[in-house]
Amino acid sequence: QVQLVESGGGLVTTGGSLKLSCAASGQSIKDYAMAWFRQAPGKEQQFVAYINWSGQKSLYAVAVKGRFTISRDNAKNTMYLQMDNLEPEDTATYSCNLGGSVSAADIYTQGSHWGSGTLVTVSS
Repeated sequence: QVQLVESGGGLVTTGGSLKLSCAASGQSIKDYAMAWFRQAPGKEQQFVAYINWSGQKSLYAVAVKGRFTISRDNAKNTMYLQMDNLEPEDTATYSCNLGGSVSAADIYTQGSHWGSGTLVTVSS
């Protein structure tokens, strides 16, 4: 059974940067697509970014495109999310997802494996 553990969240001021990590154990991630989602207090969970198994294809939500960069290191069994130019609207718990798929319309359908999340707070 794969386990996913996120880290790297914290408190940052507007315009700052954070790098999140999602470390997997119990199973190799190398054959699987992965993604980041976030959920702000009182709001629904939303898709943030997706990366395919090789790292050669990625997709981003409009709200983060150009500011966030998703990447992965299959040798380290870890996925990352570099977040730059953070805004208060980025405040949320960020969770990683393993094993989803992307449709021809570039819509990501989540897989069944989730981490418990890491909290990102951006102060104004």
